[in-house]
Amino acid sequence: MTPLSEISSLPRSLFTDSPEETEAVAASLARLFEADGPLPPFVALYGDLGVGKTAFVRGFASVYAPGRLVRSPTFALVNEYRTAGKRPLFHFDMYRITSDDDLYSMGYDDYLDRGICLCEWCENIPYALPEKRVQVVIEKCPEAADRRKITLCVKEDPIC
Repeated sequence: MTPLSEISSLPRSLFTDSPEETEAVAASLARLFEADGPLPPFVALYGDLGVGKTAFVRGFASVYAPGRLVRSPTFALVNEYRTAGKRPLFHFDMYRITSDDDLYSMGYDDYLDRGICLCEWCENIPYALPEKRVQVVIEKCPEAADRRKITLCVKEDPIC
């Protein structure tokens, strides 16, 4: 894994070699949210099937909502993880969203101002993403089966 004690600035690209290392990157990002930093409360996750998006959410939740069982909300579309003394954490999976009607019938807009949103499969809803968001792209690396490249940036930043 790319040495990382904390993610202190974005944009940043990192490499991980296991799901646990992917979780550690996400946990570092969650610590920035806990510090009430200037990050927008929406994390847009991009990547192919099986690349580690849910592992990323699991790592984030391990810090922000510890003790919560994180599962992919593929069929439920959204899971809510309540936290003590913090805004709730919402975990979306947009894999099955095929239209505006699907998205808005689930009450998507109602969640955006209520807590921290981590959203998988954002490539399926580009028209519905907040302009200011943390963008996380997870890619498989061809040289090793478990190796991932994770790129994080804040959308609306000219560097992203």
